[in-house]
Amino acid sequence: MAISTSLLSLSCFLLPIVLSLVNVYAKENYYYNTKTPVLNEIDSCWRTKTNWASNRKALANCAIGFGKDAIGGKYGAIYIVTDSSDDPENPKQGTLRYGAIQTKPLWIIFQRDMVIALKNELIMNSYKTIDGRGVKVEIGNGPCITIQGVSHVIIHGIRIHDCKPSKAGLVRSTPDHVGHRQGSDGDAISIFASSNIWIDHCFLASCSDGLIDIIHASTAITISNNYFTQHDKVMLLGHNDGYTADKVMKVTIVFNRFASGLTERMPRVRFGYAHVANNKYDEWKMYAIGGSSNPTILSEGNFFIAPNDHNAKQITKRESKGNWKSWKWRSSKDAFSNGAYFIPSGYGSCAPNYTPSQSFVAVPAYMVPAITLNAGPLSCYVGRAC
Repeated sequence: MAISTSLLSLSCFLLPIVLSLVNVYAKENYYYNTKTPVLNEIDSCWRTKTNWASNRKALANCAIGFGKDAIGGKYGAIYIVTDSSDDPENPKQGTLRYGAIQTKPLWIIFQRDMVIALKNELIMNSYKTIDGRGVKVEIGNGPCITIQGVSHVIIHGIRIHDCKPSKAGLVRSTPDHVGHRQGSDGDAISIFASSNIWIDHCFLASCSDGLIDIIHASTAITISNNYFTQHDKVMLLGHNDGYTADKVMKVTIVFNRFASGLTERMPRVRFGYAHVANNKYDEWKMYAIGGSSNPTILSEGNFFIAPNDHNAKQITKRESKGNWKSWKWRSSKDAFSNGAYFIPSGYGSCAPNYTPSQSFVAVPAYMVPAITLNAGPLSCYVGRAC
């Protein structure tokens, strides 16, 4: 009788564990081994459609978060890049720069695969989409993209890497204006005093400065489905600790893959608000999410894998003089692996104040490896779903 009682007690103890393991296996078996990709909310809006190539502008309806209203060139003509050359002062028709500086809305696509080595920073004008679907487009080994003082820009499906600082010189920003630029810092994408911006399904790596910088009161921005790798200071939100105008900044960072070889700033935030949701973090060398000057950060449903370095397990880093405990930094429904841990702070709600159209529900963290599996540029073929 004593043995039977012991076995019964042991079975009652083990049953929940066994059921939990079965549940985990079932989830992993479904989300990793299914032949059908598990799509996130943005991708499910357009990737299953076989007519994406003839209905490219439907992509503009698919953003979520603070950059939801970015329409890019939705109401403009299709402009086809046929020439990979670059002339910063007098760009030729058919080049990327010629399309990017036009004052009218344009949806910019590419005739074929191409590598574009810009001779100076590419200055974007408002109401532009750069759409790399269906081809392989690389921008690198020179200055890269500047989004300054404009609105409604979408950049999708572009590989941006090895960006270098530019020298001072003349750069055309509209068909009617050539200005003297002081030189860019070597960012992959610099967003300066701009709004309604959406960066989606891009590959970003190995640049001289940041991969994405969002500064000078830029706001209404979504960074989604991108693949970041091999870089030090990944993403900066906020100009400096004295630039209080960045309090208006609202950024959604969602469905991205922060892959190997990254050191810090995924993101680093000043003053503004960042909703960091459903991203996969494959280790980091210093920290993942940081900030200064009392930003508000909600980390929701992310999948964090800490590095093996026992000195770098902490996800968060605050740069302050000891007053950070009132800052609203929260972790909600995140998954932590290999000893990763998040230090929260502050009181009261820090939920994103989304409009109904911007709002979305973060998926459970265990789904994040599956829904970020296709982060970065996609292989899209005409007549097939991407």
